[in-house]
Amino acid sequence: MLISIAILLLLFLLLGLGIPVGFSMGVAGVIGLLVNGGWSVLIGVVQTSPMSTVGSYELITIPMFLLMAEFVLLSGIADELFSVAAAWVGQYRGGLGIATAVTGAGFGALCGTSTASAATLSSTSLPAMIKQGYKPQLAAGVVAISGTLAMLVPPSVTLIIFGLLAQVNIGKLLIGGIIPCGVITLTIVLTVMYLAWRDPKAAPASPRVAMREKLRLLRVVAPMLVLMATVTGAIYSGIATPTEASALGATGALFLAGVKKRATPRLVYTAAIKAAHGSCMIITILLGAQLFGYFFTLTHVTQDLIQWVGALEVNRWVIIIAILAIYIVLGAFMDQVAILVLTVPVVIPIVVALGFSPIWFGVIKIVTAEVGMITPPIGLNCFIVARYAQRPIAEVFEGTWPHFLAHMLAIMVLLIFPSLILWLPEHMN
Repeated sequence: MLISIAILLLLFLLLGLGIPVGFSMGVAGVIGLLVNGGWSVLIGVVQTSPMSTVGSYELITIPMFLLMAEFVLLSGIADELFSVAAAWVGQYRGGLGIATAVTGAGFGALCGTSTASAATLSSTSLPAMIKQGYKPQLAAGVVAISGTLAMLVPPSVTLIIFGLLAQVNIGKLLIGGIIPCGVITLTIVLTVMYLAWRDPKAAPASPRVAMREKLRLLRVVAPMLVLMATVTGAIYSGIATPTEASALGATGALFLAGVKKRATPRLVYTAAIKAAHGSCMIITILLGAQLFGYFFTLTHVTQDLIQWVGALEVNRWVIIIAILAIYIVLGAFMDQVAILVLTVPVVIPIVVALGFSPIWFGVIKIVTAEVGMITPPIGLNCFIVARYAQRPIAEVFEGTWPHFLAHMLAIMVLLIFPSLILWLPEHMN
C-alpha cells in the first residue's frame, strides 16, 4: 500500500512539474513495476504493452476522426452553420445565444473535439453576439459551454478514449451520447432564454431574415448535414463500424473542403500533420496509462477498492454520486484526458461491480467532464474563448456560472432516467 501511495505522489509531482500526461504516467508506471515486480516483470510488460496498445484496431478511429475535424475546419463550414442557425432563430430575444448552442452541437458532430469547437465558436458566434449588443459575460459563457458539446455527440474523441480505456463497445458509447447531447443542448438553450428574460438588454433580438434567405442558407449547409447523418447513421445501423465510419467521415470532409475549393495540397498536408500530432499525443497517453495500469493490477489496488466499496453499507447510488462529485472537483484542477487515464481503469470495475452499465456511466462521466471544462481555475474552454476572443478570463468564468448550475440539473435528469442514454445503444444493429 505504501508503494502505491508513493508512486501516486510521484505521478502528481511529475504532472505538477508540467511533464506531459503520457510521459508522467509511463515513468511512474515503470518505476512502480520495477519496485514491485523487479526487472523481469518490467521487461515483460515493456516488451508487450506498446504493441498491444497501438495494435488495437479500434485505435484507428482516433486519427481518422481527428483528420475529419481538420478537414471540416479547412472547409470553413462552421461559419455557415452559425449563419443558418442565426437566420432561423436570431429574431428572438437571446436568439444568437440559442444559435450558438445549436452550432456547438452541429459542429461537435463534425469535429469531435471541444477545444476546436470552442475556438471556432469564439471566432464566429462571439463577435456576432458582441456586435449585436449582447452582454459580454453572457456571450462568452454560452460560447464556452457550447464548445463542450463536442465531447458528447459522435464522433467524440473523448468518448473514444474512454471506450479504449474501459474496454467497452465504442459504437454504443458514441450512439449513447446522442440523446444526452440533445438534453444538454436544450439545457443551454433554456438557460440562455432565462437569462434573456431576466435581463432583456443582455441579449437583444437580431433583425428578421426573409424566408427565402433562410431556405437558401439551408441549401448551403445541406452537404454538411448529410455528412453528419452518414457518419452517425452508419454506426447506428451497423452498416459500418466506428473505425470504418471514421474513414468515411474523413473522406467526406475532404470532399467538402474540395467543393469549397480550399483543399489545396499545402493545406491538406497541414491538416494531415495536425491530425498526426494529435493522434501521437493521444497514443502516448494511452501507452502511459497502460504501463500505469499494469502497476495497479500488480499491486491489487483495484481489487482491494472493489472489495472495500462492496463492504460499504450504503446505497449504490450514493457511491455513484460521490464518484461524480469527485470528477467535478478534479475537473476544476486537471485536464480531462489526464482524469480519464488516471481514473477509468480503477473506477470502471467498481461501477460494474455495483451493477451499473459502463456505457451509461461513460456518458454520465463525459457530461461531468463538460462541467470541468468551464470551472475555474483550469476551465480549458474558458481560456480558449478568452484567448481567441480577446476577452478577460474573469468575464468568461462569470458567464459560465448559470450554465454550471443548469448542468447540475441536467446530470440529475440523466441519473434519474438512465434510458435517455441506453435506449439508442440497446436498439442498435
